[in-house]
Amino acid sequence: MVEKVEENEMKMMKTDFWNDQKSAQELLKETKNYKDKIDNYSKLQSDLEEVEMLTMFIEEGDHSFENELEKGILKLEKEVYETKVSTLLHGEYDSSSAIVAIHAGTGGLDAQDWAKMLMRMYSRWGERKDYKVKILDLIQDPEAGIKTATLLIEGENVYGYLKSEKGIHRLVRISPYDSSGKRHTSFASVDVMPELDETVEVEINQSDLRMDTYRASGAGGQHINTTDSAVRITHIPTGIVVQCQNQRSQHSNKDTAMKMLKAKLIELKERHQKDKIEDLQGVQSQIAWGSQIRSYVFNPYNLVKDHRTNAEFGNVQAVMDGEIDLFINEFLVKNLFDKK
Repeated sequence: MVEKVEENEMKMMKTDFWNDQKSAQELLKETKNYKDKIDNYSKLQSDLEEVEMLTMFIEEGDHSFENELEKGILKLEKEVYETKVSTLLHGEYDSSSAIVAIHAGTGGLDAQDWAKMLMRMYSRWGERKDYKVKILDLIQDPEAGIKTATLLIEGENVYGYLKSEKGIHRLVRISPYDSSGKRHTSFASVDVMPELDETVEVEINQSDLRMDTYRASGAGGQHINTTDSAVRITHIPTGIVVQCQNQRSQHSNKDTAMKMLKAKLIELKERHQKDKIEDLQGVQSQIAWGSQIRSYVFNPYNLVKDHRTNAEFGNVQAVMDGEIDLFINEFLVKNLFDKK
């Protein structure tokens, strides 16, 4: 792998490297992927050596390192498990960054607050992984929460991990917006798309598009600039609508919205192919607000449960702070066995 990186870097030094933009981008992506794997291996090797050294000290009679050794072993086990899970990412776009769209569902202010909580959860997950998190689009409500938000989480394999989050998320809690203190159930939908680079070609006829521009708005709906920089694009044949308002210029917002549209169209194509296969296999699938993928219960007990894998975690606040790897990993492992 090291030799492959060196070979690629030699190719990058050639004067004609950028003559073929598509090949150049693919080589850069491949090289980065190799480097990330090498760095991960080096870290595992370093942590293993530290555990071995602490073990040696204890065997020689110095038991003051026992707590440190226990922590080191747990850390190493987690890293090894996550490395194994990362090898399950074989999808065509799994290595890509991800666009995460969150929409408040039924439940009024509670649903809007729930959508905001999910936005924070995914942002915190990305930050914990040292990924770059950007807000592409955000529609806030003047009373509470958000109606919709679109995040771009940039990094290696982000889409491969977060594609498991696509679906309906259900919240059960005592509503802070109900003076009677009743328990409320709220829903929000999460959609996850790969961020496609320039090397991915999607045929889009300009005549099939309707582009609307409007002024970007902040909290409560007030306008945050005086120009029509926000962009909404409608793909007329499919009815797909994408929008972006958080870039600095109309041109940048349009570029980002077109990336989102490309990802949506590819997702639609893949879904149609999957539906055809499921029809042939007799698989019945239902997508509705009643078919949530995960429930987050704050009352009468604390529990997060994934209904696809039956994975459970009792620390709801930790999950809301971005600790969702348990559910992501269990989903990837289940998918592996389902395909066998």
